[in-house]
Amino acid sequence: MPGSNANQHFLDLSDAGANAIAAMIGDAIDRKQARQGWPKGKPDADAPLAGRVLALVFEKNSTRTRVSFDIAMRQLGGSVLILDAGSSQLGRGESIADTARVLSRMVDAIMLRTDDHAKIEEMARYASVPVINGLTDRSHPCQIVADLLTVIEHGKALPGLEVAWFGDGNNVLHSFLEAASLMKFNMRIATPAGFEPEGEFIDMAQSAGCTVMLTQNAHEAARNADVLVTDTWISMGQADAEEKRAAMEPFQINADIMAEAKEDALFLHCLPAHVGEEVSEDVFEGPQSVVFDEAENRIHAQKSVLLWSLGLLG
Repeated sequence: MPGSNANQHFLDLSDAGANAIAAMIGDAIDRKQARQGWPKGKPDADAPLAGRVLALVFEKNSTRTRVSFDIAMRQLGGSVLILDAGSSQLGRGESIADTARVLSRMVDAIMLRTDDHAKIEEMARYASVPVINGLTDRSHPCQIVADLLTVIEHGKALPGLEVAWFGDGNNVLHSFLEAASLMKFNMRIATPAGFEPEGEFIDMAQSAGCTVMLTQNAHEAARNADVLVTDTWISMGQADAEEKRAAMEPFQINADIMAEAKEDALFLHCLPAHVGEEVSEDVFEGPQSVVFDEAENRIHAQKSVLLWSLGLLG
């Protein structure tokens, strides 16, 4: 039988809601500040997840998600078990349902990084422990908690914030739109025709009272923006890579685009970046770029996601 609905799965930001996301960000700030100067692997003073084990299940490659969840669990006092599809029975045809039920008997929580969002929904349906979305083709909620943490750390309030997105209407943008609906900020989305985000995410933000601008003019999207965000244009193995790259070229974030934004605007990128494609080198390496703060904050954000999922926060 499927697992209990009492688990606090984190498949999308809406699973937590605005109050819980605010609590996650506050907890992340407090924990990050409390361990300044400590070795990266030293547990937090309270070690709230001592004795707990997180299974990290990867069907897609990862650097930041893999390392940040591992270090997050160490800092919370727990440990991880890493499973790659190629080295587990999941990669040899064992069902997600059976994998979920087996892992639930052996670990305290499961993180899955995969392609089809239906896979993580099935994992959550059959697991009797919390399931966390480490990325799917539909959404990337853990990334956005880290992004919101970074924006707040750099002195910006979320309500009324003007966030501008450039390039592909992908999973990260979907989660940004979901975050806008919850935390009450606005989105300007500059994409080439045919690469817009899914309509349900636009509707979600607009229904919550957020302003969502859709444009094919990058300068228009950037004008007076507080935060500018992009992502890689080409995913691994895309057959239409050259055609897509040509369509995306007018949406590069460069010095001219940054000049349209507010003087204290921030540049975000979830990484890895293809510098010279979606972002120019002068912006990526420039003073408004906070991409490495953002990358580090994956650790601190995911600690709070884990605590919330296990019922220890909010």
